[in-house]
Amino acid sequence: MGLFDIFRKKKNETIEQGSASESTEILSESESNSDASEDEQSTAVSENTSAVTQPMMEQVGLVNEDEVKIWQEALDKQKISTPQLTETETETETETETTEQQIYDAGLKKSRTGFADRFNRFLANFRSVDENFFEDLEETLVGADVGFDMAIKISDELREEVKLKNAKRKEDVRDVIIKKMVDLYEADGINEDATMNFAPKGQTTVILFVGVNGVGKTTTIGKLASKYQKAGKSVLLAAADTFRAGATKQLQEWGECAYVPVVAGKEKADPASVVFAAVEKARDENYDVLFIDTAGRLQNNVNLMQELEKMKRIIQREIPEAPHEVLLVLDATTGQNALQQAKLFKNSSDVSGIVLTKMDGTAKGGIVFSIRNEMHLPVKWIGFGEKASDLREFNPEEFVYGLFKELVES
Repeated sequence: MGLFDIFRKKKNETIEQGSASESTEILSESESNSDASEDEQSTAVSENTSAVTQPMMEQVGLVNEDEVKIWQEALDKQKISTPQLTETETETETETETTEQQIYDAGLKKSRTGFADRFNRFLANFRSVDENFFEDLEETLVGADVGFDMAIKISDELREEVKLKNAKRKEDVRDVIIKKMVDLYEADGINEDATMNFAPKGQTTVILFVGVNGVGKTTTIGKLASKYQKAGKSVLLAAADTFRAGATKQLQEWGECAYVPVVAGKEKADPASVVFAAVEKARDENYDVLFIDTAGRLQNNVNLMQELEKMKRIIQREIPEAPHEVLLVLDATTGQNALQQAKLFKNSSDVSGIVLTKMDGTAKGGIVFSIRNEMHLPVKWIGFGEKASDLREFNPEEFVYGLFKELVES
């Protein structure tokens, strides 16, 4: 789906939601008026009954005045009890959940603002489509962390397209640039599988997490453990990062919060021994998912890469089809440095997907374009905050809309 198809779809969804909201308000108002009419009718009937019946009862001497008063109060209480109960039930039913689009909008606010500022500064100096225009465009794209290769690629392809579209106004040039970025992003993602791979039912899915220290690897595992546990799956964690001080304790704390057990070894223990114990336990006790945390020393450390290979051999010896996923966790705020990490880990770890953390803290959301363009790796999860619910399955459509909507709608 192209960029402007996405925006057209989102616009229609917004209009439909607005129409539905107006319809609900009209219906509520109608029901309120109906309820009011019923109350007025009920009150009128009650008053008429009181006016006619009370004197008659007093005349025949069935009750005295005090008893008539008590009887009238009882009727009044009976009349108002049902509407009050209905109002309470209605208030409970009006609670709504935050939509995926709202989450992406909030999480991409900083990146969206950064993109808009850069492009607006670039367009403010626009005079004509000449060589200076393309040089400024490339500088703008690189500054937004789109990456040098993709910036050059976009610039080269735009030379012909701008002429073809006869784009002369700022708005036309802007739309052509953004559309080209999205078109290239979509083309790079053909045949890309952004879904999570799981073992057949009844077998354990093993997911290995890799990445350098400080990117949020252990926190990501804790969040995913919470999500899958709440979804009804039995989850086991393996604390195979035995060298970083506090790593095992941090994972155990996440395990306690998510009510998920953790297999751990002694400090400085052989990480492979922890992996072996965890895989054996997961398989023998029929756990649905095993998440394995690994060390994250320098990404160019040969020993680290050899250690990861050793872990994979041990996993495959016990479960031949595993690991079913090797997820590389990257910190979005590190920009092009994250891309270099992806290249090194992909060459040595058979990475199957990316988890992009701290997306809410960067003004350079272009890193997603760089990863797909240069690595052809799917972003499978994206993190917008500290809570478990802030880690979301990556939705390319919501990402593109959340990143560019202010530019295209302006």
